Amino acid sequence: MNKLIFPISSRAAIDAGRFGPKAANLAALCQAGLPTPGGYCLDAEAYRLQIKALGLEASARGAFATDDSPKARRYALDMKLGLMDQPIAPEIAAQLLQTWHTLVAASGTPIVVRSSALVEDRHGSSFAGQFESFLDLDNETDFLTAVRACWTALWSTRALRYMATHDIDPADTAMALIIQPLVQARAAGGALSQTAEGNMLINATPGLGSAIAQGEVTPDRYVLRRDGRLLETVAAPSAYHAMSCEHRPALAARKKTAPAQLCLTPAQVSELGAMLRKTEDLMGMPVEIEWAVDGAGFKLLQSRPLHLEIEAERVPDEMWLRQPHLRGQPAGAGWGSGLACVINCECELSRVAPGSILVTKMAGPALSQILPRVAGVVAELGGSTSHLASLARERGIPMVLGVHDATQRIPEGSMVAVDGVGGVVRWMKSDLEREPMRPL
Repeated sequence: MNKLIFPISSRAAIDAGRFGPKAANLAALCQAGLPTPGGYCLDAEAYRLQIKALGLEASARGAFATDDSPKARRYALDMKLGLMDQPIAPEIAAQLLQTWHTLVAASGTPIVVRSSALVEDRHGSSFAGQFESFLDLDNETDFLTAVRACWTALWSTRALRYMATHDIDPADTAMALIIQPLVQARAAGGALSQTAEGNMLINATPGLGSAIAQGEVTPDRYVLRRDGRLLETVAAPSAYHAMSCEHRPALAARKKTAPAQLCLTPAQVSELGAMLRKTEDLMGMPVEIEWAVDGAGFKLLQSRPLHLEIEAERVPDEMWLRQPHLRGQPAGAGWGSGLACVINCECELSRVAPGSILVTKMAGPALSQILPRVAGVVAELGGSTSHLASLARERGIPMVLGVHDATQRIPEGSMVAVDGVGGVVRWMKSDLEREPMRPL
């Protein structure tokens, strides 16, 4: 069998057609001298070979080729069950296990497996948060299970919906993977090389950055000028909130207190800002990055094109100036207005009517399914570099995250205006006389 796994540092890894844009971008950063965790990438050909070995090629083609929805769902289910339940072909598994042993021996840390689909991290179709990453893998069984789960994620309902909106047939693409040592992060987060105001922005939280990506925390926020000068620092509130459903005690929200001090020093912010500018120059466009910092310094984990619509902050007219308002982290694009739909967990999403402003606690990637029908999103947690914020920017949807007590302060059914550039949310009570709406 041909070689399917290559070091991130190799010239071969830059080929996005084999290893996906995520791995290819990371390889380009590595070869430009920027710090990364290193590791290996698995060719998408391994996924294709696995599909063939399991006899799933007809099911893959049938999922989008049929107009019969139940039949299409059955084909997709066949793909998920086959990829997840069946063992990896021996020839592929042998190369994977050799890589596992090499990484464990060299790093002495648990291993990470991350998706690098051929269709993700492209301009206009980032697939942010739509696929899978698995951290802290410390045995061969979990490692091989994570590989199968990343392949299977290409056929998840969430990913299939996203592909349908971008006219992508999953049978025409494939899933490559990134295999890396786990960064023992003291802090982690994301960053944007450009904001609507022409600055740079960094988000940070203690520990691993997955909580930022999933919208589970409101991160520290640092705004820098293009020359690296620090313009603004906003410390995160101490509350942490991870929620699935408040109506089921076993899955109820959990909260804890995070350290109150800022995650990064001014010198670290300046250093990361320089890496952000270098990454932008290397890719030749505005970028979003994900990063982590350990005892040895910064590591860049990901870089993708930044979808940014430059639009100035709107000045509210006299009517809006008389209304209550809250501020948060601007996370989407433009502005929008509509009636507030206040929900406390994902099981209430069916209540969100077309054109509503969704007001919620946590803005995680699961909310991507309703982005096409809302006029804006307001959430108590999350930051400008979360996965949902990336998806909102793609669609031009205004979003403000990290808005403290939004679900308590904004009344259900009130008229709400959301400024996704300025980070301001204003509302008026539903029983006030309505006037023609203008943008903020």
